[in-house]
Amino acid sequence: MNHQNPNYFIAVAGNIGVGKSTLTGMLSDYFGWEPFYEANAENPYLADFYTDMQRWSFHSQVFFLGKRLEHHHQLLQHPGSVVQDRTVYEDAEIFARNLYDRGQMADRDYDAYRRLYEAISAFLPPPHLIIYLQASVDHLLAHIHRRGREFERNISPDYLGQLNGLYDDWITRWTACPVLTIQTDGMDFLQNGHDFAHITQQVKDALTPEPINVPGD
Repeated sequence: MNHQNPNYFIAVAGNIGVGKSTLTGMLSDYFGWEPFYEANAENPYLADFYTDMQRWSFHSQVFFLGKRLEHHHQLLQHPGSVVQDRTVYEDAEIFARNLYDRGQMADRDYDAYRRLYEAISAFLPPPHLIIYLQASVDHLLAHIHRRGREFERNISPDYLGQLNGLYDDWITRWTACPVLTIQTDGMDFLQNGHDFAHITQQVKDALTPEPINVPGD
């Protein structure tokens, strides 16, 4: 791709098991973009969080938010086009919100977290495009089962359903940049070249500026 603005910031968003990392790598290879995957910094609150979620959820989420913001800054400083696996927005809009909805984050902690997130995110340059991978709970569970990660074995259908609802609500409200929603049920973009070609064409279309109508043309 060689549009007039060659430097793009693309973000791939979606629920656990939907294929964000896989698509990030494939788009990177296809378009020549630099991939940025989830930051794997060790969260010093994680062990405490799993012992007492309500007490430590605020501390854990603030740590993750800080690491995501550092990552976001690195993306913006990169000299070429980048594609990101999961965004800073998902930490707040999906996972922190879900902790609060499930009673695992206190009202005042969630209020403080949201105020911090909203104050910072108001100054964050958004991506040029968010690619939202959407999938049913059955599709997510099948993918999670196939990849066989030990720490994902006990993820429940109800939990994935709650996250799906929060994702859809967030995307409906999102206005900071264009969103390309791709329904992945019945799609296998890793193994099926036609499915991947369909996605890449949609990405090209989303990044191609609309022609300007000049009066008299």
